[in-house]
Amino acid sequence: MSDPKVLLTGLGIPESPRWHEDRLWFCNWIERQVVAVGMDGRAEVMTTRDPDSHPMGYSIDWLPDGRLLVTGDKLRRQEPGGSMAVHAEQRANEIVVDGRGNIYLNGADFDFAAGAPPKPGYIKLVTPDGQLRQVAGEIQFPNGMAITPDDRTLIISESFAGRLTAFDIDAGGGLSGRRVFAEGLGPDGICLDAEGAVWTGTADSSIVRVAEGGKILQRAELPENRAPFALMLGGPDRRTLFILTAEWRPAEGHVANLGRLANGPRTGEILTLPVSVPGAGRP
Repeated sequence: MSDPKVLLTGLGIPESPRWHEDRLWFCNWIERQVVAVGMDGRAEVMTTRDPDSHPMGYSIDWLPDGRLLVTGDKLRRQEPGGSMAVHAEQRANEIVVDGRGNIYLNGADFDFAAGAPPKPGYIKLVTPDGQLRQVAGEIQFPNGMAITPDDRTLIISESFAGRLTAFDIDAGGGLSGRRVFAEGLGPDGICLDAEGAVWTGTADSSIVRVAEGGKILQRAELPENRAPFALMLGGPDRRTLFILTAEWRPAEGHVANLGRLANGPRTGEILTLPVSVPGAGRP
């Protein structure tokens, strides 16, 4: 594959990329921003979070009516006038919304950034009528999620297990049929393509396109000490892979790395890579 090209630099920790209204939207952690950037590299801050909110661990998606959703200590939605309202009293990290308006949230109740002992995490569902319930548990550090175009399968990164896990989605939004999609990875933020493959990171900081069952179809290498925090297929034909990355030194451990990213130079970047198979599904 060709080498990735730099689209945007000087970011904190870029996360939660979404191709929306002809631009890449993403969360600029540390700066507490939601940003949109065009293919020409011109960026615009779309909303800024409360300066007292935690600087890491929030994501975005949209309701079917177009209102922006932002996770964090609670799930909030942006009203037409720009104000933020509480949509659900649920702390969460990642989010994905299916075509029926079901909102899937995930998280784990321990302080990862501070180095607390890990606890298994969960996936929770907020239905279109506002009901909240847990639909999966025992997730080993839940991270990025993707939903197939038919709204029948949800795939989640279990980062601490190095695994992608798939669930069937039933008519009421519940999850069942838990199964391994692929193992031996280092998954964080993920995206799907039109052939049902997933783009994800690996434990050695490369990125791969992996088929269900674990076969690696393509691989691209990142520079040394660069971690792929999230991936998204977008662009005019959804054949541009956006790679959200920042400096990461594996030997130092995650607490030291997060501290440096929060308090040191802004090493976050968005890279682009042309691919042949377009994106599909959600986000």
